[in-house]
Amino acid sequence: MLCKLAWGNVRRAGRDYLVYLLTLTLGVTVFYAFNTVSMQVDIAGIKEEGLSELMGSMLGYLTYFLAGVMAFLMVYANNFIMKRRKKEFGLYQVLGMGRGRVATIMALETVIVSVVAFVAGIVLGVGLSQLMTFFTASLFKTQIANFHFFFSVHAFNLTLACMLVMFVLTLLLNLRAVRRTKLIELMGAERRNESIKTRNPWIAIAIFAVGVVLVGVAYYRLLRDGFPLTETGDKLDGAMSQFGITTAMVTVGTFALFWGLSGMLIKLLQSLRGVYWRGLNMFTVRQLAAKVNTVCFSMGVIAMILFLAITSVTCGMSIANVMNENLERYNPVDVSQTYVYYTPETLDYYKEYVNPSEADRMVLADATVDLYAAWHGERKSADNNDETGKKVNIADVAGEHVQIDSYLSYPLGGSGPSVVAGEMCKAMGEKLPKALEGSNADAMGLYVTPASQYNKLRQMMGEEPVSIGRDQYLLTCDMGGELGDLYTKYMAGGHTLTLGGHELKPATDKSDEDTAAIANSAMGSNPGTVVVADELLSQLNLQPYSSNLLVNYKQGMDVSKADESIKYTMLDNLLVDGKEPGGWGVFITRSEMYTQAAQMNGMISYLAIYIGFVLVIACAAILSIQQLSNVADGSRSYRVLAQIGCDDRQIRHSVMAQQAVFFLFPLAVGLAHSFVALKVIIELVSVFGDMSIAGTVGLTCAIFLAAYGGYFLVTYLMSAGMVQAAIATRYSE
Repeated sequence: MLCKLAWGNVRRAGRDYLVYLLTLTLGVTVFYAFNTVSMQVDIAGIKEEGLSELMGSMLGYLTYFLAGVMAFLMVYANNFIMKRRKKEFGLYQVLGMGRGRVATIMALETVIVSVVAFVAGIVLGVGLSQLMTFFTASLFKTQIANFHFFFSVHAFNLTLACMLVMFVLTLLLNLRAVRRTKLIELMGAERRNESIKTRNPWIAIAIFAVGVVLVGVAYYRLLRDGFPLTETGDKLDGAMSQFGITTAMVTVGTFALFWGLSGMLIKLLQSLRGVYWRGLNMFTVRQLAAKVNTVCFSMGVIAMILFLAITSVTCGMSIANVMNENLERYNPVDVSQTYVYYTPETLDYYKEYVNPSEADRMVLADATVDLYAAWHGERKSADNNDETGKKVNIADVAGEHVQIDSYLSYPLGGSGPSVVAGEMCKAMGEKLPKALEGSNADAMGLYVTPASQYNKLRQMMGEEPVSIGRDQYLLTCDMGGELGDLYTKYMAGGHTLTLGGHELKPATDKSDEDTAAIANSAMGSNPGTVVVADELLSQLNLQPYSSNLLVNYKQGMDVSKADESIKYTMLDNLLVDGKEPGGWGVFITRSEMYTQAAQMNGMISYLAIYIGFVLVIACAAILSIQQLSNVADGSRSYRVLAQIGCDDRQIRHSVMAQQAVFFLFPLAVGLAHSFVALKVIIELVSVFGDMSIAGTVGLTCAIFLAAYGGYFLVTYLMSAGMVQAAIATRYSE
């Protein structure tokens, strides 16, 4: 009997349960689909060892956090349902039903709705996970060779566990509400509206103005100072303190904006008398002012959450795209190996902070070494197969190769570089790019490289050599963006460089970036190099800094086999007269770098979309429930409007206007915060390349509008139905 009654209640009150059901279904769908990524990686043909486990683990832990957010939403949505049905539960008790049976009915209703949402969510999640497999393959740049339908028991169990926790939490709160609420409160719940208090409009306007000023000053500070990512040492603490002040200002300002919004709305529209007295505008404004008073805090929270969601998705995916777009330039050869020489600073550091005994076998490098001749070592297999201990020589796989030697722009035993980006900017009257402010760019200075090595690299890449005379220089940089523009502008302006007492003129008017990479890397290996004639370089006696061996495999050689043959090579220590002039640095193949970049792009994209989508659902659901609760509270007001002759269409328009304000104002503030933050981030990333966010913003907007706009539409349709039901009883009282 109780089951039949519970089922009938769910069918009859389906409209009340719609937001709860929609939110829970979307939560189940997203939780299941994103936790099948480990299976998607396998089906997409991504063979990287440990990747599926890593992504599965990361998304699993993230699911627990997002499940907490969804649990809060479920409780919030359930409170709306309880508020709507208090009179009904009170009527059960008046008819003689005990509280225990009422609680049982509520428990059964919660079970029915939860099961329906879970089943629907799993079905949608299974379908979505199949489609996401193709998205996964495109992110990781692979082809699906053998697609087949799959079902993840792990994702199902994880989603079920999260939903059970939400269900138990909701059920306990429902039972607590029924047991602790008096019968007279249940029966009178429909007539007990929220007390409405309007604030002094002038005080509200003053608070609103304070909020505008705080947010404006915070925007100015952020645009001026940027993010404290490039500061070091003592400057970092000061930059973090200033950034904390900026964050506090924008946070307080956001809440002040919404706190004073009611008074500002009243005064603004009252000044527009033709608008204020038209139709039901006066009623609409008064309703807005009264409701904003009670939800100003939640609107501020929603605006900040939307800001975080928009910024994280757009920024994360755009940075990943910048890296992918520049991968070809960053990785010019099949394999590269770096060797870093010891400088006076290196030796002092080892003696003081690391191990003095190690420093005894180190020697200050006064010349570069031939890495190709020195490359020999022992292969240590990662899986302990029978190739362990195999001797490896680079000549076994190498075809074309070149060594790029980089020197610091001061002589042996000297200190302080003679060519620095900061001085170039001063000579041109330009500001130093933001990403270089606070960095060690001026302490390191630009590298110096011989023209013969640079031209050999150009020939390897199919480009013509560049003629550089003894009194000329050429600036190269593989990072593009602001740095490349800086060097190009310096050379195009005919500015000279002084190196070791020699004044040099530019050999061309454009900085090279397409053949400027000196090693395979993820974000660029050459922040700035001065290419000079070999004859001049031999006279300068500069301090060696690093050497990079760039190798292309022999023609016709299988790249994967060549990569495998030299992987895990433990190179022998390079000794000069029994001493070490430096140490082996990064060894990386081009295919390995492409794989790592695809993995990073995939992980960033999935995490950004997952977090962003759930946060947007959370914001939209909270707003939806608030507005439905407001309509339920104001049903008597809408009934009175109908009784005094107001048109039904005007009443519905008033409801839509109120809900549009509550949905759009937090979105507008969140977008404003996001645009300012993204402007600073774009300037920061522009040092490494032009960051285009158009495509990402389009995708983000499509996802967000589908969720946010969908909730707005559902909210209005449900509200219109509730208003229509209230109007239909205009003559019943």
